[in-house]
Amino acid sequence: MKTSIGRELTVGEMVVEQPSRARVFEHFGIDYCCGGKIPLAEACATRGTDLDAVLNALRESETAASPETEKDWSRESMTSLVDHIVATHHAYLREEFPRLTKMTEKVVQAHGERHSELAEVRDVFAALRDELDIHMQKEETVLFPMIKQLDSGVTGAASHCGTIAAPIRMMEHEHDSAGDALGRLRRLTDDFAIPADACNTYRVMLDSLATLEADLHQHIHKENNILFPKALAAESHAG
Repeated sequence: MKTSIGRELTVGEMVVEQPSRARVFEHFGIDYCCGGKIPLAEACATRGTDLDAVLNALRESETAASPETEKDWSRESMTSLVDHIVATHHAYLREEFPRLTKMTEKVVQAHGERHSELAEVRDVFAALRDELDIHMQKEETVLFPMIKQLDSGVTGAASHCGTIAAPIRMMEHEHDSAGDALGRLRRLTDDFAIPADACNTYRVMLDSLATLEADLHQHIHKENNILFPKALAAESHAG
């Protein structure tokens, strides 16, 4: 059942209830993953976006939306969601990172003299890549096994960390850092706008960075707004 659309509802809960709303927030540049815990009105004010325009777009999307092909992960088990995140989003990043690394280097070499911002694009991407490589490893070796243990009813899964809240807080902090990097990439590229003198590699790089941003938004949303709250609730119930 869809939640009501309103200024006081958080951006994250609206996307949890209806994933297709993410397209509207992407269009307006509203963060529904790392910034998903704040009300829509506050998110619009922070972005400098007209609230009424966003509300109207959300209502229009409700009327025109085709059946959502994305599974409603809020109704699935934590184990299923963890497996999906690893097989879909982690696998995508591990395949895309080497490709984008070569591409950003190539574009800097070819266009760096005329576009001085490209060196920073390369460096911001490289730092994001390195941070997420370590981040995914920590999730897969520490946090996700703990969540699966909770899902299976095993108590004391987080005893060595005190509580599962500790690693979750760390992952959320790193998500915020990734969100900041995505914002810098968008600003440096003027919202991934294609310059008149861009070659095909330059164009593909910008398109790939935009795709990376969209996937990371979905990735972080599924963790921050669905998986982590479920895990915290399961630990509280077990306790």
